[in-house]
Amino acid sequence: MLRTHTCGELTVKNVNETVTLCGWVDSWRDHGGVVFIDLRDRWGITQIVFNPEADKEMHARASRLRTEFVIKTSGTVLKRAQAAINPKIKTGTIEVKATSLDILNESPTPPIEVGSDDNISEDLRLKYRFLDLRRPVMQKHLHFRYKVSKIVRDYLDSLDFIEVETPYLTKSTPEGARDYLVPCRLAPGTFYALPQSPQLFKQILMVAGYDRYFQIVRCFRDEDLRADRQPEHTQIDMEMSFVDQNDVMAMVEGMVRRVFKEMFSLDITTPLKRIPYQDAMNTYGSDKPDLRIPLTMHDATDIFANTEFKVFRSTLDSNGVIKAMKIPGGASLSRKDIDDLTAFVAHYGAKGLAWMKVAQGGKLESQIAKFFTEQELEALRSRLELTDGDIVFMVASTWKVTCDALGALRVHLGKKMGFLKEGVFELCWVVDFPLVEWDEEEKRYMALHHPFTSPRTEDRELVDTNPLAARAQAYDLVLNGTEIGGGSVRIHEEKLQEKIFGLLGISKEEAKVKFDFLLSALTYGAPPHGGIAIGLDRLIAMLLGLDSIRDVIAFPKTQKGTCPLTDAPSEVDEKQLEELSIRVRKA
Repeated sequence: MLRTHTCGELTVKNVNETVTLCGWVDSWRDHGGVVFIDLRDRWGITQIVFNPEADKEMHARASRLRTEFVIKTSGTVLKRAQAAINPKIKTGTIEVKATSLDILNESPTPPIEVGSDDNISEDLRLKYRFLDLRRPVMQKHLHFRYKVSKIVRDYLDSLDFIEVETPYLTKSTPEGARDYLVPCRLAPGTFYALPQSPQLFKQILMVAGYDRYFQIVRCFRDEDLRADRQPEHTQIDMEMSFVDQNDVMAMVEGMVRRVFKEMFSLDITTPLKRIPYQDAMNTYGSDKPDLRIPLTMHDATDIFANTEFKVFRSTLDSNGVIKAMKIPGGASLSRKDIDDLTAFVAHYGAKGLAWMKVAQGGKLESQIAKFFTEQELEALRSRLELTDGDIVFMVASTWKVTCDALGALRVHLGKKMGFLKEGVFELCWVVDFPLVEWDEEEKRYMALHHPFTSPRTEDRELVDTNPLAARAQAYDLVLNGTEIGGGSVRIHEEKLQEKIFGLLGISKEEAKVKFDFLLSALTYGAPPHGGIAIGLDRLIAMLLGLDSIRDVIAFPKTQKGTCPLTDAPSEVDEKQLEELSIRVRKA
């Protein structure tokens, strides 16, 4: 080793020792001829002192140093004067009096101030990622990510899971997003696909008898990007045999509990709250509810069943629903505020936002209040437990629109009006998802999770008679209003898998072409099995309170899917295309 210590470990216990340190110049100062250097590595910072009285030639070289120069220096550890102690860093009680200096590499003035955690243009950060990654805040993020990954591995190892790698070059299968395709040179006109997940392989591992599998694995999806999506992302992938969904969920809860305990010294109470999908939508307007917000939605369809108010009447006559939500203290909202909120819910399909303020004495005041009977108003007051100073918002539309619109309004007002509890973690499971949904555009059923999800045992007959009423053995893990993981009990019987394929419009011929290897495996004694995948990037970002997963990935892509550091994607030589039997036609 070129060094005897790192830049973050020396203390008063090392006083009078001769040490050698290596690192980057974080800052440079000349105080009356004496040069002070803050030397940085990923463990911390140590102050180095170059005195001309000790060695003029060395001092002259030290005077040339600038930020991001890489140096090696030796010297004696001294205790700092009391007035010079820096209590903010571990090495703040000592400094090193240099006796030698080697400049290992120089650096021009960097376009990024590495020693600063101030906001820096993301374009600049990604272009000069090698500098951005030197910043203490980024090193903290990646170290945190490593620690969480290690906790996960240790936890799963303690439960006798085995980590198995699955292929990156595989067969293109329909899993919800577009595949990244890789041309095969040895078989012109054919393609591998980069896996959207190891789903089929981990099921085959269960058929093969490995019982408990996990993998911290890269997955690839060619989809439109945003802050919490990347074309390549990492997930904690797990599968277990001879289990039901409660077993999988309990295993994940133990893992989450250990992460929070070791990283934050927080005790997470388990089992976590479990919310059926219908309840989540009806109460919070979302299948990933943010439980930090105490606002809830209430069905008011029955209250206004006989109303003559035209907007509500036409909705009810069209088999629509009416939902209401109380905002405590919301009577302070101005008419302009309400107009803005009306425009807000319009983005979610709502054609209007009905409202009533609760005046002193419980009287409901609004331009529309006169259209309702006292019995209707009293029923609304009672159901929502209204008190003076509240406001009620109501949306009348289809079930989905009312849920989406009021659910979005709930989150919007929760943040805007200070209802959201900051600095807390609220976890829950959402369960009992519909097995399928109807795609009006394609005129066929679509799997809500994926086509390998098993229906609940008691709902199997509904697959034939009323598919939209059939519930899946599926479960999503939600943290602060964001889904961080999703899983299901898988179909382990060939006949049921074929039936589900048929329901989804996948013919026997198509299933054989795309999934023959899985269907074949299911005929050879496949055990009941289930699993889950947790988005590691998203989990880490949320635990650190970050808005973008790009801040917890070493080399991320932009929202356009490009890498400013390497200029990927890029054109390739014509010869490479010829070898692959590919001709590029530009639009």
